Amino acid sequence: MLLVMGTATPGLGWPDELVDTLVTAGRQVIRYDHRDTGRSGRVDFAAHPYSVADLAGDAVAVLDGYGVAAAHVAGASLGGTIGQWLAVHRPERVTALTAIMTSPMGADAGPAWARAMAGQEPDPGDLPPPSSRFLAHLARSAAAPRTTREEHVAANLETWRVLNGEALPFDEEAARRFVEESYDVAADPAAALNHDAAGRLMTEDRRAPLASIKAPTLVVHGSEDPLLPLPHGEALAAAIPHARLEVVPGMGHSFLSPGLPRHIAELLLTQPS
Repeated sequence: MLLVMGTATPGLGWPDELVDTLVTAGRQVIRYDHRDTGRSGRVDFAAHPYSVADLAGDAVAVLDGYGVAAAHVAGASLGGTIGQWLAVHRPERVTALTAIMTSPMGADAGPAWARAMAGQEPDPGDLPPPSSRFLAHLARSAAAPRTTREEHVAANLETWRVLNGEALPFDEEAARRFVEESYDVAADPAAALNHDAAGRLMTEDRRAPLASIKAPTLVVHGSEDPLLPLPHGEALAAAIPHARLEVVPGMGHSFLSPGLPRHIAELLLTQPS
C-alpha cells in the first residue's frame, strides 16, 4: 500500500496507529515525504513550478525505488487527487484506489472559494466552499506571525484543530506531537506552501474523465469536513464507475481524533490487497 499525504504534509500525516493496524493485518506499507516536505528536497518553485502530475510522478518514483510494480494507492486530500491522477494516467501502477477527504481532480474550487471569501452566494454548479469557521481561521492565520518554532507550532496546531471539525473530539496531544515532529524534520518548513500553488494549477490532464478508472475504488469522506464538505466526496464517488462511498460520521479533514486512525485503517483493509 502506498500512502500519499495531502497538501504541505509529510508522511507523518499518516498516524502510526493507522500504519501499525495495516501492517498487523499483513499489508506492506509505504508512506513518504512529498517534495518540499519532511526530509525530501526543496524545490525553487518560482524557477521550477510543478503540478499534480509531477507529484504523481514522485509517487511512481517511490514505487520504482522499492521495486513495486503496482500498489493499492491511498491518498488523503491532495493525496487523493494524486491517486486519481495515477488511476487515470498510470492505471497499471494502481491495483486499488482509496481517496480520502478529497474532491474530483478536475473540480476547480478557486471560483467558489473566491465567492465565499467575498461573501457572495455560490453558483448553482459550485461544489460547496469551506465552512465559514475555516474561512475565518484562514483570515486570522494570514495575519499571525510565524518566525519562531513556537509560533509555527501554535499556528499549525490551531489549523489542525479547525480542520478536525467540531463533532469529534480533537486529540491535541497527538496533533502537537505531529506538528512538532513535522516542523523538526523539515529542511525548510516554509517550502511546503508551494503545494498550495501546485494544487491550484488546473492542467488539462486533471480534466481527464474519471469514468476511465478501472481500479476498485473506495471514497472515504467525513460528514463534517470543514475544508471539502461531504458533497465533494459524493461527487467523486458518482464520477467513478462502481466506486463505494463510506461516510465517516463526525469526521472532519484530519485523522486527529481518538480512534479515527484505526477506523480509517479498517476501511482501507476492506479494499483488495
